[in-house]
Amino acid sequence: MLRGIFHICLLASFLLLPFSSAVHDSGFTGGTDAPPPWDHNVSPPPETAPSPTPTSSPSTTSPPSPGPVAAPSPINNGSVSGDMTWWCNKTPHAETCNYYFRKSSQNNINLRPPRFRSEFLRMLVKVALDQAVITHSQTVKFGPSCTNNQRKAAWSDCVNLFQNTVAQLNRTLKGLNPAASSDVKCTDFDAQTWLSTAQTNIETCRSGSEDLNVSDFVMPVISNKNLSDLIGNCLAVNGVLMKQHDHTTTANHKEYFPSWVSRHERRLLVSASLAKSSPHLVVAQDRSGHFRSIQAAINFAARRRFKSRFVIYVKKGVYRENIDVGNDNHNIMLVGDGERKTIITSGRSVQHGYTTYNSATGGFGGQRFVAKDMTFINTAGPLRGQAVAVRSSSDLSVFYRVGIHGFQDTLYIHSQRQFFRECYISGTIDFIFGNAAVVFQNCMILVRRPLHGQANIITAQGRGDPFQNTGITIHSSRIIAASDLKPVIRAYKTYLGRPWQAYSRVTIMKTYIDNSISPLGWSPWLRGSNFALNTVFYGEYKNFGPGSSTRWRVRWKGFHAITSTAVASRFTVGSLIAGGSWLPATGVPFKSGL
Repeated sequence: MLRGIFHICLLASFLLLPFSSAVHDSGFTGGTDAPPPWDHNVSPPPETAPSPTPTSSPSTTSPPSPGPVAAPSPINNGSVSGDMTWWCNKTPHAETCNYYFRKSSQNNINLRPPRFRSEFLRMLVKVALDQAVITHSQTVKFGPSCTNNQRKAAWSDCVNLFQNTVAQLNRTLKGLNPAASSDVKCTDFDAQTWLSTAQTNIETCRSGSEDLNVSDFVMPVISNKNLSDLIGNCLAVNGVLMKQHDHTTTANHKEYFPSWVSRHERRLLVSASLAKSSPHLVVAQDRSGHFRSIQAAINFAARRRFKSRFVIYVKKGVYRENIDVGNDNHNIMLVGDGERKTIITSGRSVQHGYTTYNSATGGFGGQRFVAKDMTFINTAGPLRGQAVAVRSSSDLSVFYRVGIHGFQDTLYIHSQRQFFRECYISGTIDFIFGNAAVVFQNCMILVRRPLHGQANIITAQGRGDPFQNTGITIHSSRIIAASDLKPVIRAYKTYLGRPWQAYSRVTIMKTYIDNSISPLGWSPWLRGSNFALNTVFYGEYKNFGPGSSTRWRVRWKGFHAITSTAVASRFTVGSLIAGGSWLPATGVPFKSGL
């Protein structure tokens, strides 16, 4: 009974969160150029990347040392005549590269040295794919050894994550094939996004086992870094190819949606009546629809033969369920009756035996997922630790007028390219975290009251490789204290972010920041830690409000108070290039310049 009363009070507190009008539209992008592959002046990452929970470092197993290095041959007319050792020795993880290509040679696989970088890239992706298939197979075999629920939860996540890594690498390999059809062929930026996701999945498997203290069970499968290093080599080589091509995009700042959102889909997003009048399925608790459960409708949609846009209208009501849109269930669109009317709520948490990844009230994997006019809440509360309301690994996804509420780890922007528009997001610790390339535009970010002795951290970005084209950008939005924090705002410190991984990247531009934010702005991962302070990129540009001054911000090498037009121009859509941007190549409709 008490739990029911608490749930109702908590739900009411979310629905009564204050509303402020969004600031004016304008364009931007962000980021700095990633260092070119094979540049030995790149700042090395710390030996051990942090994780959401205290852990011990996994042991690493390196491949055998490489043999004699071949002398490089001259490059003429874009082609190179060098053996595999020459090529491998120009990658960031040369030992791993040499080891696997020598292994192929020993297995009587005839490898002709490539002449072009693009050909070498395809060879690297193929080797990474082969290793990913093996790792996935090894992980599956661990199933019978799951002697408790914690092991089973971590193992289940890892199986799905490695399966997705195989899918991302396979998709990349097919897309890079010069003979691929137009619907399969991918751009260099697509490839970099999918490779980044493949690598992120490996880290997510590791961190999930740490959530539940079963690292000794899962880590034997992923204890060596070979697969991650193989993908890292792919990212580095593809990063060079991206720099050779022009990825500058132009955009009309009067538009509201990324260019990959079709004209019909834009009409669906703008017009509530259009989406509701012609849905494929209706979910209603009063039995006036096809289903009473949202997940039942999603499962029905997954069985359709053609994965074109599929609209599910969710009528007003409080739906107490966890929903999951699988990785192969593409083009799902959920439309509700409004943020305060259609509410999806659940209370999973790490304390309840779930991994952070699987604690989500709503989890979304299929490409081009869209959510509109609804709210997701994780009701686990501040005492339960990591408890996700929304987790998205959906490439080219949109969240429009969506509420996302919780405490620690509210919004898990796990991977791929994502766009949030006019959303309300609330939480306490690391409540926007993950390794997607994501833009928050005209959003309200509400900082809640944490537990006594805790500090609030808004972002924890998880970029672990300098060539991943990932990062968080908050643009033309509002960062303010929620109603429960305002009366005690001086009792708690609040920071814009802290580095979850070595190359964490966050940019905040033209955003209102209230006085809840500490003058330092940013926090180290742990008090007194120097982890990643020189390798992160934390940038602020033309923000306003009482908490926006950069005068007393941290003095880290990785912090950038952007003041000049020349520097700020590197953050515009027009300057978007491989590996150095804060935004994905989604065609987000900003001005091409400042």
